[in-house]
Amino acid sequence: MKFPRLFKRSSPEPTTPAYDTYYDRLTGFPGVAGVDVNTTTAEGISAVYACVAAISETVGSLPLDVYRNTDNGREKAKSHPLYRLLHDAPNNWQSALEFREQMQRHVLLRGNAYAEIVWNPNGSVKALLPMHPDSVTVLRSSLGNLVYDHVDGKGNQRRLLADEVLHLRYHSDDGILGRSPIQVARDTIGLALAERTHGAKMFEQGTKLSGVIETPPGTTKEQAGQIRESWSAGQAGIANHGKTAVLPQGATFKTVSMTLEDAEWIEARRLSIVETARLFRVPPVMIGDMEAANYSNVVELARFFVTNTLRRHLVMWEQAVNRACINNPAFFVEHNVEGLLRGDSLARANFYQRGIEDGWMLRSEVRRIENLPAIEGIDDAQTQDAAPAAGGPNAQPDAADQDAQAKGAAA
Repeated sequence: MKFPRLFKRSSPEPTTPAYDTYYDRLTGFPGVAGVDVNTTTAEGISAVYACVAAISETVGSLPLDVYRNTDNGREKAKSHPLYRLLHDAPNNWQSALEFREQMQRHVLLRGNAYAEIVWNPNGSVKALLPMHPDSVTVLRSSLGNLVYDHVDGKGNQRRLLADEVLHLRYHSDDGILGRSPIQVARDTIGLALAERTHGAKMFEQGTKLSGVIETPPGTTKEQAGQIRESWSAGQAGIANHGKTAVLPQGATFKTVSMTLEDAEWIEARRLSIVETARLFRVPPVMIGDMEAANYSNVVELARFFVTNTLRRHLVMWEQAVNRACINNPAFFVEHNVEGLLRGDSLARANFYQRGIEDGWMLRSEVRRIENLPAIEGIDDAQTQDAAPAAGGPNAQPDAADQDAQAKGAAA
C-alpha cells in the first residue's frame, strides 16, 4: 500500500547529482557538419518529425487498459481508479491520448519523460501531471533512492520522491537517465541539417553560377567591388533565376563549387531519410518513403513496425505504470495491439475460419474482436456440432448394447 506524502519522513535526505554530466539535455554545440543540433532543429528535419509522430501517435492512441487476474484468466477492471486515468483523462486539461503522446515524444526527443503522481489518501492514483524533462533534475539520496527536483514556470522548485514520479527512460547507460537517438547520433542529424541548409541556400541564390570572376589586369579594388555587387544584384535570388549574365569587357567567370548534380545532393537527402528511420527503428514506408513498398509487403511492413518498433515502447509503458502506480499485484496494465496486427480482410477471415472449424475459437469471440454487436445463441449451433453425434463413429455404446454384444460373442 502506498500512502500520501504527509505520512513520509519530514526532512529530506542529503542528495547528490545522480550523474556527472547532464547528458539528457542537448547543449546545441555544433557537430561535425558545423550546425547546431538540438531538439528544435532536429524536429525541423521532416524524417525526424515523421518518426517521432509515427511512434508517439500510435502509442498514444492504442488502448491501455487495467486488467484483473481471475481464475479463468483475466478481465478488464473498469472500476479500478487507474482505468479512467489511462483510458479517458489523466488530469483536468488533457485527454489520455494527449498525455501519452506528449510523454512518448519526450522519451524520443530527450530520452526521458516525467509525470507527477498525485495520490489519494486511500492509496489510489488521483491524477498524472506531465513535467517537461528540461525542468526536472534527478538526484540520488544518501540511501541510494532517487529524488526529482522540479522547477515550474514561475521558477518555484519542488522536490518529489521516487514514488511520486512516473519516469520513462529510453536507452539508458546507467539505469537512471535515458538517452534519445538525437543525442547518440548527433552528427547524423547534423549532416541532414547541413544538406537541407545547402539546398535552401542554393535555391535562395536562384542560380548554379557559383564561382569566381576573373578581371583583367589593372582592375582596382573599387571596380572589383562594383562588378561583384552588379553580379549579385542581377543573378542572386529566385526572381533572377534564368537571367543571362553580362560581364564587363575582359572579365571571365569560372565555376569553382559543386552543383547539386555533382554532389548527388538528392541521393544524399534520401540517404538521410533512411538513416534517420534507422535511428528510430522505423520502416521508411511508415514515414512516407514508398520506394521499397509494394502491395505485397506493405501489410508485413506495418506488422514489422508493431513487433520491432513499438513493442519496446509499449513494454516500457506497461512496466513503468505497473511499478509506480499499481499497489495490488492482482492488477496490471496492458496495451491492446490486436487492431494493428489484424492484417487484411481476407487473412482475418481465413484465420477466424480455421479457429472456428478447429474448435479453439467461438463465433461470439470473433464478433467481439471485430467490434461487432453480440448475437444471442450464435455459439449454440457450433457447440452442438462439436459434440459427438449419437450413433456416430465416436459414440460410446450404452450398457444394453454392451450386454447384447457380449451375448452375441458368447453364442
